[in-house]
Amino acid sequence: MRQTHAVLASPFGVLRSVRGIRRRHALPLLLLALASCAPRATGVPGAAQPVPSTLPGPLSLSPGDALPAQHRAWIESTLASLTLRERVAQMVMIWVLGDYSGAYDTGFANITNQVTELGVGGVVMSLGSPIEVASKVNYLQGRARVPLLVASDVEPGLGRLEGGVFAPSLMSAGSATVLPSNMAIGAGGRDADAEMAGRITGREARAIGIHLAFAPTVDVNNNPSNPVINTRSFGENPSAVARLSAAFVRGVQSGGAAATLKHFPGHGDTDVDSHLGLPVISVARARLDEIELVPFRAGIAAGAASVMTAHIALPTVYGDSVPATLRRDVMTGLLRDTLGFRGVTVTDALTMDGIARGYGVAESAVRAVRAGDDILLMPGNAEEAINAVVRAVETGALNRAQIDESVRRILELKLRTGAVARPVVSLDALREVVGHPEHAEAAREIAARGITLLRDDRNLLPLPRSARTLLVVYAPDNDVGAGTMFGSTLTRNVPGTRTMRVTPRTGAAELDSIAAMARGVDRVVVYTYTRTLEGAGRFAIAPRVAALIETLSTTTPAIVVAGGNPYVIKQFPSAPAYLMTYGRGDALEVAAARAVTGHAPIAGKLPVSLPGFFRAGDGLTRAATVTGNN
Repeated sequence: MRQTHAVLASPFGVLRSVRGIRRRHALPLLLLALASCAPRATGVPGAAQPVPSTLPGPLSLSPGDALPAQHRAWIESTLASLTLRERVAQMVMIWVLGDYSGAYDTGFANITNQVTELGVGGVVMSLGSPIEVASKVNYLQGRARVPLLVASDVEPGLGRLEGGVFAPSLMSAGSATVLPSNMAIGAGGRDADAEMAGRITGREARAIGIHLAFAPTVDVNNNPSNPVINTRSFGENPSAVARLSAAFVRGVQSGGAAATLKHFPGHGDTDVDSHLGLPVISVARARLDEIELVPFRAGIAAGAASVMTAHIALPTVYGDSVPATLRRDVMTGLLRDTLGFRGVTVTDALTMDGIARGYGVAESAVRAVRAGDDILLMPGNAEEAINAVVRAVETGALNRAQIDESVRRILELKLRTGAVARPVVSLDALREVVGHPEHAEAAREIAARGITLLRDDRNLLPLPRSARTLLVVYAPDNDVGAGTMFGSTLTRNVPGTRTMRVTPRTGAAELDSIAAMARGVDRVVVYTYTRTLEGAGRFAIAPRVAALIETLSTTTPAIVVAGGNPYVIKQFPSAPAYLMTYGRGDALEVAAARAVTGHAPIAGKLPVSLPGFFRAGDGLTRAATVTGNN
């Protein structure tokens, strides 16, 4: 956008020409130009120049803390300048891929149009390098009438962006910090680790223009068959999950991003992936109070700025199968009236089958707003959703005052996060933050504390340097990087290691060959990687491969390292040595290899029970037996 025609420093992050400013927007534009409280990045196409500041800052991210009168005045003047349709549009957040897109690319042009013409209030970023994500955010911010609220699923850490289309090794997020999973943090058991992970997440997210972190997951994972939460949870003990969740909230918000507690009122005790269907939790209200709601209370008390809904049904409590996302007695009665939450509520994605199968775009949007949801996340058609809500207000099916209250909360969050004062970020400055060496070191330390050894019946650990070793790495077909750092670290410390890689597609003949090969070595190490795969509805090892691991467990000195789902032991119950990392990433893989070879102590404790095998709190302790940093 050409700045040479501008006569006004617009408070919405763009220098606009007089022709581009509608008459009714002139007053709030001028007010915000006088109110902006932080310098803005320059040298970025579309970025605004710094404007005078009279407002105090920075602002607390806690929705319970009072805003100065000047900020309240900005909210009211901005709200007053918006038509009903523009107010409803502020409640819609659309999905944006973080890859490079030319301005005239059809898909990106459509997104830009939704920002400029529909006036959507926010975007959720997924899959891309930090620079591309930030650049895209800057481009869109430069074209938004009201600064966008930018969100992302940054769990674990900013590295989560690389998992947006579930092909993490085919498109890396570069050096963005990949933190250990929540369950790995739970195994370490330290509040300080949860807070540090949150702080790193907040710092790196804010550096690339993300204001709202869709983290932490505070669900209590008390169902071993849960296909979508699993290692995203801190564990199954409500009080421990609550403690770590609150620490993470404090960390991410001290890092500058707003935290989101998810998935309300609790998605842990489900065995259906809400991306594929509607999970049903048939428990009484008293059980919710004792388990599911405990971490949410703690997170709210810690000042969490946002809460995300769960597409789950609670028929025992509410008498029908209407998803919690669409229930006013849940989203307003329980969350706001009972738990006292005052921040922004956001639906889980409205394209998920837990909602989309039973309700169309228009109906789900209207019912979500009626329930008390402030942000409609990723409706199947943003314009259709906006039109439906506007019609509902105009016909009296929705109260206009409720729309206004939601938009006030959204505008307040934009102020608190700095989206208003600093909508554009510096592409140079983010290099000093994202992937900082201190962040990587913290990730390694947290990972090491979470490594858990549950069984070592034959004293197979530590693995001797002289051992002839066969390493079998199991990972999904499209995840060619999983196990790579584990293998390279193991081989460096045990030079006589031969590596074989298998996937769910590996045939019986090759598996038989591996079994024969294993009979001629001193040790067999099996590294399995299974990941939560939203929309896949499964979280297990391919049966043929599991059968091979069970065979190796009974015929060879085998060490199994579960680099993901800890519950997979039920697929090879005879494993003589069983060690867990609870996730993926270089930090966890290196920590596991160092633990196996005796270069690091082992002290993690199981944060969930493995029915029929181990109880929560189990974990063997091992001292380091080898000095050095290999």
